[in-house]
Amino acid sequence: MSDIIVGENRIHYEQVGDGPNLILLPTLLAEMSVYDSVIDELSLYFRVTRINFPGFGSSTGPIKQNIEAYADLISSAIKELSLPPDTHLIGNGFGGFVAGTIAIHHGTIINKLVLVDTGAAFPDQAKEPLRILANKAKSEGMESVLDLAIKRMFPEDFIIKNKSIVDIRKQYLSKADPELFANAALGLTSLDNNPKLDRITNPTLIIVGLADATTPPQLSYDLHKGINNSQLIELPGIGHCPQLQDPSKFLDSVLPFLSP
Repeated sequence: MSDIIVGENRIHYEQVGDGPNLILLPTLLAEMSVYDSVIDELSLYFRVTRINFPGFGSSTGPIKQNIEAYADLISSAIKELSLPPDTHLIGNGFGGFVAGTIAIHHGTIINKLVLVDTGAAFPDQAKEPLRILANKAKSEGMESVLDLAIKRMFPEDFIIKNKSIVDIRKQYLSKADPELFANAALGLTSLDNNPKLDRITNPTLIIVGLADATTPPQLSYDLHKGINNSQLIELPGIGHCPQLQDPSKFLDSVLPFLSP
């Protein structure tokens, strides 16, 4: 793993494999290790770059409290890493909101786009849980939001049957910077990309876990409706992080789409 300096930010990243370039952006409820279960397989076919957002790993702030700022930062990191414009981009959850924003404002620096359990905007009723999560993290620290985060990541039956995965997720999330975690969560509450989705011209695959409690499936359906010629894959019984919950289904969805 390595760091690069982008403006005022230190960006933590990892590169493995060989082949066409592929970037992985994680959900806010995790960091780059959320792709651990699929990284070995993906790196057989791609040169994979995993990136941590500010506040995770050794990535640092400051950063403005809006998703456009995160999209600008990752776009600058892509350029700093000299990744070519045929690079593919996968974003899960928060990473998907950022990836979609990159496609809207900087679409020429990437090729294919995969949006996993994400959206263009949260409905008003879904914004209050984000504010609660943010305020709790800031006032009481990351330990206070771990159980809430896990319930947003996985269906209840998965949590009960997979204690080791849950414990690892809590361990990683507990190390996040609470102020920057809150900054990202609150940034989601002001985003509305729905009027801009027609600007996305990259080939786009949308993957939605139908048991996602964080980004309701309707958000993925709205993406599919708004992004011209996009493809949609539904995964019954899967929550917010299909790459963790069912790596095989995730890979079976992603690899055919990214193939030349």
